[in-house]
Amino acid sequence: MTSHAIRQYEFGPAEKLLFEEVRAPVPGPGQVRVAVAAAGVHLIDTTIRRGVEGGPFPLPALPMTPGREVAGVVDVLGADVPAEWSGRRVVAHLGQASGGYAESVVANVASLHEIPPDLSFADAVAMIGTGRTVFAVLDVAQVRADDVVLVSAAAGGMGSLLVQAAKNAGAFVVGLAGGAEKVELVRGLGADVAVDYRVPDWPQRVERPVTLVLDGVGGESGRQAFELLAPGGRIVLYGASGGFDFTKITTADLFTRGVSATAAIGPRIMARPGGVRDFETLSLAAAGRGELRPLTSTFPLAKAAEAHRALEARETVGKVVLVA
Repeated sequence: MTSHAIRQYEFGPAEKLLFEEVRAPVPGPGQVRVAVAAAGVHLIDTTIRRGVEGGPFPLPALPMTPGREVAGVVDVLGADVPAEWSGRRVVAHLGQASGGYAESVVANVASLHEIPPDLSFADAVAMIGTGRTVFAVLDVAQVRADDVVLVSAAAGGMGSLLVQAAKNAGAFVVGLAGGAEKVELVRGLGADVAVDYRVPDWPQRVERPVTLVLDGVGGESGRQAFELLAPGGRIVLYGASGGFDFTKITTADLFTRGVSATAAIGPRIMARPGGVRDFETLSLAAAGRGELRPLTSTFPLAKAAEAHRALEARETVGKVVLVA
């Protein structure tokens, strides 16, 4: 039996992602095969595709199929898998293994979550990876009702969920986004103030002293956000969307400003006792109840290269998802 997948034979530009016919995978003991309806795309996928060293994962051996998050229907069971898994709508994070940009994928049954009834495949993919990281950030940030929270990249996959979560906690929320359309989108998510970070004087447009910065952008805008913190404030770092240019903060900055800084993901989350499955469960349940609404930008699986180009050009909103 054959299916289709995205294959990459050498590192380089998006054109290196090829849509090809492949042999359908066969599940082993304790595994299932999933007919994939949706697969998640990360910005880190684009750096891996280019062959950039220094990221959170080692570069994979080529050829390979990218992708670590999938949602779909279980269509084949491996040995020792209970029969009740057959035909279920499921979502899984594949870990550091690749293979998600495909029509069929094998997953360990222990990694599966059943998708809540009213949640789409695309939304489930957004919550299994991006959503679980949001809950890891919130676990560190401990948002309070009296906080003034500044969220960077607020129209992105994580940022859009963090805006909603901070509002649900009762905080005053400032969302940063690039361009008028994204600013309006962030305002629609519930942000009290939405600011275009491309405007040179954007820090002056933040209406209140900030007590909590949720920074996934880094670079100059991350530093500008840090400098808006009031004494006693805190910054939680969870990425650098411009690459590996993280917000530069020194111990002297922390002492003289009277603030704190914490990295929420990376080695911290990987070393967490019990792992991150409970964050996956919390994330999917919150979306299933309608408490968090993921934003998605979808592309056909065959157009994975186009999805990568759009993500790198910051033309997308929310989580980028490939649909079969």
